[in-house]
Amino acid sequence: MTIADTIVELTRKKRLHFALLDPDKQKPSIAGHIAQTVSDAGSSAIMVGGSTLLSQKQVDETVQAIKKNSDLPVILFPSGAKFLSKYADAVFFMSLLNSNNLDYVIREHVKGAPFVKYSGLEPISMGYVIVEPGMTAGRVGEAELIKRDDPQTAVGYALAAEYLGMKFFYIEAGSGAPTPVPNEMIQAVKKNTSIPVIVGGGIRDSKTAKEKVHAGADIIITGTAIEKDKHFKTTLTDIVNAIEGV
Repeated sequence: MTIADTIVELTRKKRLHFALLDPDKQKPSIAGHIAQTVSDAGSSAIMVGGSTLLSQKQVDETVQAIKKNSDLPVILFPSGAKFLSKYADAVFFMSLLNSNNLDYVIREHVKGAPFVKYSGLEPISMGYVIVEPGMTAGRVGEAELIKRDDPQTAVGYALAAEYLGMKFFYIEAGSGAPTPVPNEMIQAVKKNTSIPVIVGGGIRDSKTAKEKVHAGADIIITGTAIEKDKHFKTTLTDIVNAIEGV
């Protein structure tokens, strides 16, 4: 069974948590330590990527450190073709659907596709959109941000992703966002689509994570909360427990 199929199967039984580690935010050795804690806390996968990466070497070394300290699947969350790594297990082959730059919609995918094929990475197709405030991801991705009071546009993107054959739909407010994706928007997306809905950005505690799951999120992603919280082990365990308890 592929990693994608396994994730989809798991979402039919419970809600999941993925950790997102940015190679630009910590040394590989620290990422490895975090990965072990993430695994112990009960997360289902570790994503690796960021909007401000400088080199593939950063990604390679971070992925290798994570693999040494965790048995969880490592899934790349790349901002471009040059940040792929053969050491990962899979890659979210994602299109930033609301970007005004075709590079993030399809051109980077064309550049990276041969690497994915010949490296043996499992490609996992995903539609990806960014909601206000967007933060660095929205700025770097040149996204036409979805307004927080416009759930119908989010639904349109989600349906387009599903009809294009994408296996997942990821909606986020941007890493470190002061406010996460509105519950009403998540509810509308979940009600109108049949593929798993991933939600991230601005989710820092178990209460917020639980709210998003109640609204319809199948998978919760936390990144900044892990990187900046000195007590992230406790926070992460609380988030995972809250999600699985819904």
